[in-house]
Amino acid sequence: MLRQDSNDDTEDVSLFDADDEMSRRPKRSKIKHPIASFFHLFFRVSAIIVYLLCELFSNSYIACMVTIILLLSCDFWAVKNVTGRLMVGLRWWNQVDDDGKSHWVFEARKAQGKKATSEAESRIFWLGLIACPLLWVIFAFSALFSFKVKWLAIVIMGVALQGANLYGYIRCKVGSRKNLTSVATSYLGRQLLRQTVAKEDQAVS
Repeated sequence: MLRQDSNDDTEDVSLFDADDEMSRRPKRSKIKHPIASFFHLFFRVSAIIVYLLCELFSNSYIACMVTIILLLSCDFWAVKNVTGRLMVGLRWWNQVDDDGKSHWVFEARKAQGKKATSEAESRIFWLGLIACPLLWVIFAFSALFSFKVKWLAIVIMGVALQGANLYGYIRCKVGSRKNLTSVATSYLGRQLLRQTVAKEDQAVS
């Protein structure tokens, strides 16, 4: 079953629900979608490697730029349309209604039985989704401060495409009515309550 989250109808889901679910269900560490997991990292990591090493193997800026843009575009499409849905049960897109108004839609599939997402796949998904945009941000500052203006356009595209997927999936997971501060505060409160109860149980026993 899918939970739909748009600008008009939103249901909040905590980014840290996986920790609570682990205490209620057995761990699922098996990778159920190895091909999707591979391509989730392949295109984005390849784009970073080409950016770092292209000047060592080619003097053609155009060839390097086209290769990186193709890899970034393939990564954006694959993560947005395939890997997010298979690996973590999330998807987002934009749709236009009959009145011509644009709506952003964010959905999250509720874990049910065998359809529950794999813990290992979830870690791979979020690690790749968060780490790579951060690297592109670092590359942006590096290109700016080293006056490599010709690379700045490529780096900005990397930040924009991978940052868009990161933002979209965080919206899918968290929901639009909660900001990350309130989610983190709620999570820390639950963890503190759990530790307090555990200490009381140990003292009684």
